[in-house]
Amino acid sequence: MSESILQRDHKNTRGTILYTSNKPERLGQERGREYFLISVHADGGRTVSAHCEIDDRPAVMRDITYSLDSKWMPTDCFVRISVADRFMGSGWFRFHPNYAECETYTALEGRVSQRMDLAHPLRTFQNHAIACDAWHLRLFNRSQPGAVQALDQILLSSPDHRGATGPLLFSIGLHVKYVGEETVTVGAGTFEALHFQFVSAPGLPTEHPPYDVWCTADGEFLFLKGGVAGYMQTHYELVELIRD
Repeated sequence: MSESILQRDHKNTRGTILYTSNKPERLGQERGREYFLISVHADGGRTVSAHCEIDDRPAVMRDITYSLDSKWMPTDCFVRISVADRFMGSGWFRFHPNYAECETYTALEGRVSQRMDLAHPLRTFQNHAIACDAWHLRLFNRSQPGAVQALDQILLSSPDHRGATGPLLFSIGLHVKYVGEETVTVGAGTFEALHFQFVSAPGLPTEHPPYDVWCTADGEFLFLKGGVAGYMQTHYELVELIRD
């Protein structure tokens, strides 16, 4: 039998994350949204593309395409952002075992080339898409609930809490606490979940409030819901999920 002319060896997962406010005067008010597509390839590598919108003034719009290899190690990422509906910047990031590099053009800095040496291969990259927040959590040990664990280095596309600057390489640490296993219900359904809390991020110009995140417990680390405390008082929830 001849081989089919068609080939489709990857699997797709599509979803929508709703951004709302937890502030008393805005409780439940929609303040943004995110549409994402995750493709898991035949070799185990995966690519996520996400379109993110924050409506709070000055509004932020972000498009990212981020890829990891079969061992969940970052390989490359593209980020384009606008602020107040005006172009802010676009950049391409590549992650080599010994260094990270960025080629970008921004409205503030102009054309920039960056190279940052790494003490060890980069384990995770923060591009500010909410769908990717849960992917960091694969790195943390779940045998000791309540213990705060540390990563000495992750890289960001922006140190701004809304990811509204750059995009440029920025290095920080990350402290996370594993809370435990839970069953959670969100707009997209009911899931067995893992609950984590981002406690602190040493190196950020401004301290980030505590951030609780729930993700699927099936090894895919799909974002289910999250809430940021402190001055932000924001909520994020998966309201649609389609698996091909």
